[in-house]
Amino acid sequence: MTSDATQSTALRFGVNYTPTRGWMHSWLSFSPDDVRRDFEGIAQLGLDHVRIFPLWPVLQPNRTLIRQQALDDVRSVVDVGREFNLDVGVDVIQGHMSSFDFVPAWLYTWHDKNMFSHPDAVSGQVELVHRLGERLADADNFLGLTLGNEVNQFSDDPHPSPWRITQNEAGSWLTSLLDAAAKAAPNADHVHSEYDAVWYLDGHPFTPAHASRLGDMTTIHSWIFNGTARIYGGRSAASDRHAEYLIELSRAFQEGAQRPIWLQEVGAPSNCLSGDEIANFVEATVRSAARTENLWGVTWWCSHDVTRELADFPELEYSLGLITNDGRPKPEGLRYAEVAREFRRSSAMEIPRRETAIVIEVDAQGVPVNRTAMSPGGAIFDAWVDLCERGIDACFITSADAENLARRAARGITTLVRPDLSTTAVSRYSAVNTVV
Repeated sequence: MTSDATQSTALRFGVNYTPTRGWMHSWLSFSPDDVRRDFEGIAQLGLDHVRIFPLWPVLQPNRTLIRQQALDDVRSVVDVGREFNLDVGVDVIQGHMSSFDFVPAWLYTWHDKNMFSHPDAVSGQVELVHRLGERLADADNFLGLTLGNEVNQFSDDPHPSPWRITQNEAGSWLTSLLDAAAKAAPNADHVHSEYDAVWYLDGHPFTPAHASRLGDMTTIHSWIFNGTARIYGGRSAASDRHAEYLIELSRAFQEGAQRPIWLQEVGAPSNCLSGDEIANFVEATVRSAARTENLWGVTWWCSHDVTRELADFPELEYSLGLITNDGRPKPEGLRYAEVAREFRRSSAMEIPRRETAIVIEVDAQGVPVNRTAMSPGGAIFDAWVDLCERGIDACFITSADAENLARRAARGITTLVRPDLSTTAVSRYSAVNTVV
């Protein structure tokens, strides 16, 4: 495959931090020494950053009570990161983790307020973002805030009690909180994250344009338990290159050619892969993602296995770590570290020329007319898989941009593929990552 581009900026390799003692509940009885022990193991793998998840009800148990001690605890984790040469990204509206919702009491049941659109709820979150950003702003290893982990799941099916909103309300919520982050910590990069309904679920209020245009980087969360492994196989081209697919999909909706993209969450689920397949899947995923332009880095899910002392997690959550709960690197952790070392030694990586573009039909607002066709089993997804299997590195372009010859030329696109959306063999996309 020919190439006329290189990635000269060193890729970042990190991990989403899952504490060994008490998981995220460890914020209730914070121990810097526990963090040091865990970060030492992460640093020994040669990783350079972590993403952490302070729980929203711990930070803000009442709308007008933002706990200074909780803010200080988050700062302590960032400072411990510096001891091990780890940069730290921080989620703030936390939200949702591994099938559990962490929502403060002032937002539901007797006090039910739509977190995305109720003025009091939004102003409370803006204040939390601002306060946490201010507390971390002068830390030289602070990467920035992520608004929350996949909190778009609160806005739509299949959540059992969603706060429904419009696309405009979703955009307003994102903009309000991102503006607060930028004001509080102007020298950091602030982003938001969604699970893949943003790409795959028709009618979902969070859209590809939101994901690809708002914030300082686009974040990608890639999981093959979303139907990819079931339809195509756990070690198929579709699965090995699913993260690459989403990265390229996002590029069709961004406005600036040089926008950074962060593969912020990707994992190797044991319900889709056998034990001897996991390390190879890790390597294949990283290598395929690294073939995309403007990739900032990869942050694997997750650092440590969840302890079996904690109940009611989906079974796969106990096995997703790169390190065992008692601190031993797993084969997949060692492989991830090995691939990271290899990429760091390379002065530049070749990026394939993507001259063939799959067209995504969009409406007047730039929203895909059929997001289901972009999901596993859909006509657009199948077109990508077919081109991969034929050795063609494809990209994506919206139908609006496909008619613009200058934009096509700027991206080096010479061939358009227009999938027949009527051939989509799957019905409305339904996430499976929240099934317990």
